[in-house]
Amino acid sequence: MKKEIKEWNSISNSINNKEFLNIIEDLVNNETVQEMKRYRQHYETTCFDHCYMVSYYCYLICKKYHLDYKSATRAAMLHDLFLYDWRIRQPDRKGLHAFTHGKTACDNASKLFDLSQKEKDMILTHMWPVTMQFPTSIEGLILTFVDKYCAMSETFEVLKSKMFMKKAFRYTYVFFSLLMIRF
Repeated sequence: MKKEIKEWNSISNSINNKEFLNIIEDLVNNETVQEMKRYRQHYETTCFDHCYMVSYYCYLICKKYHLDYKSATRAAMLHDLFLYDWRIRQPDRKGLHAFTHGKTACDNASKLFDLSQKEKDMILTHMWPVTMQFPTSIEGLILTFVDKYCAMSETFEVLKSKMFMKKAFRYTYVFFSLLMIRF
């Protein structure tokens, strides 16, 4: 698992697209946004790294298709700014994380940054179709699908490594069992 973390960190560190970095510079240097590194999102991926990758892919896709890539990039970097471990039930939190964290992230981001209405909507609706709120912009729809893609990729990498480990242990066990029977 530590290998996947190193690979993920090297990916996020290797992004040297100056325009992308300039768009999110004030966000990623913010102390509160940096706190996202303390919380896991999907298995071994931190909330910060997840948002960073979603932001980068949104930037690439929206720029390629001449869409509002700046708003998409910024909203994607903030879309999971909820700052709690969603696996632990919080008594003050009403509702399930999947249904409520978009609003929490939007509220947190709005307190820290001057967001456009489009950026707020993108953050609020990024969990569609889990939530019934459909994105009102094409950039919001792109954020929604990129978020799902990154979440599945992060999950698949961990599951793939766990399945490999199970197979490796199974084959090692069989090999040593046969070896012991032979001697």
